Amino acid sequence: MHTRAAGSDRSAKTGRLRQPVVIDDFCSQNLVSNCGTTWRAVSDRVMGGISKPTVRPEVIGTVSCLRLSGNVQLENNGGFVQAALDLDPTGAFVDASSYSGLRLTVRGNGELYGVHLRTRDTVRSWQSYRAPFTAGIEWRSIDLPFNEFTPHRLESPMDVSRLKRVGLVAIGREFCADFSVSELALYP
Repeated sequence: MHTRAAGSDRSAKTGRLRQPVVIDDFCSQNLVSNCGTTWRAVSDRVMGGISKPTVRPEVIGTVSCLRLSGNVQLENNGGFVQAALDLDPTGAFVDASSYSGLRLTVRGNGELYGVHLRTRDTVRSWQSYRAPFTAGIEWRSIDLPFNEFTPHRLESPMDVSRLKRVGLVAIGREFCADFSVSELALYP
């Protein structure tokens, strides 16, 4: 995982500045992303667990954000809460092959969280490509390069030309999840 300030990068091929593409800046107070799709809460309840997420828009100081909170519990084969976003309103895939990865600006309770990506190859609900991040108590931008996402319960490498969904996830152990995201973007 690499941490650095958000900004634009110079394209190696053209020498021109390329800008990040903002997936969501969380200015909408109704959970509708810049993509036109809606953030939704997902949890282990879909498979019998008892973890309960809360996903809501919030303003912290002057910063608009999405806040994910909830107690992650392991009973009944559970263990996750998630804020999930489909990347295209028609259900089509998004081609992110000209970008290096995802950038998110986060703050939270100092716990370890994850970004889970779904592609055309993630046909089962438990499959994803995953990258961890820590949400510290101060706002910071984190770059998650696509080449650092690892496949979970599938063999194929991630095809970033066929992204379908992003999930911001608290998973795998009992704890109180609480973090906020003020920007999610593809970075060059």
